[in-house]
Amino acid sequence: MQLRKSGHPYIEVILAYYRGCNSQDFDLMMSTFTPDIVHYFVDHSAVVGAEALANYWCKVAPKSNANWEMDHVVLQEREAVIEWSMRWQPSQTGEAEILRGAEWYVFEDDRISEIRSYHCNYYLNAPENRELHDFDYAGRGYRQL
Repeated sequence: MQLRKSGHPYIEVILAYYRGCNSQDFDLMMSTFTPDIVHYFVDHSAVVGAEALANYWCKVAPKSNANWEMDHVVLQEREAVIEWSMRWQPSQTGEAEILRGAEWYVFEDDRISEIRSYHCNYYLNAPENRELHDFDYAGRGYRQL
């Protein structure tokens, strides 16, 4: 099976977003976001707003030498789901490793309006990190206990 990594405008936006994250290029990241973007995480609260998210990655990425790559993508209507890999150096070991995960993107006018990032980071493994923080599961019709 050949992994899909190109050939659609949404893919190009995601690749530009990752280039911005990898180089801490604030303006490049901003060019990929709607002003009210929300990025949900499994290990901390959501980051809301384009400037807040670009600033977040400019601050966080260098701390662990994080570098992301999109490994595969599936597209439908105004959404994209990707598998990614992140080369990084966790502070606990200082050794380079690969963390893998998936992200769900929602687009508005060829810009990213929402990112839901899923991964299981060994160093942040805790019961409260088993679902997206701040995400309205009930309001969106997701299964509840």
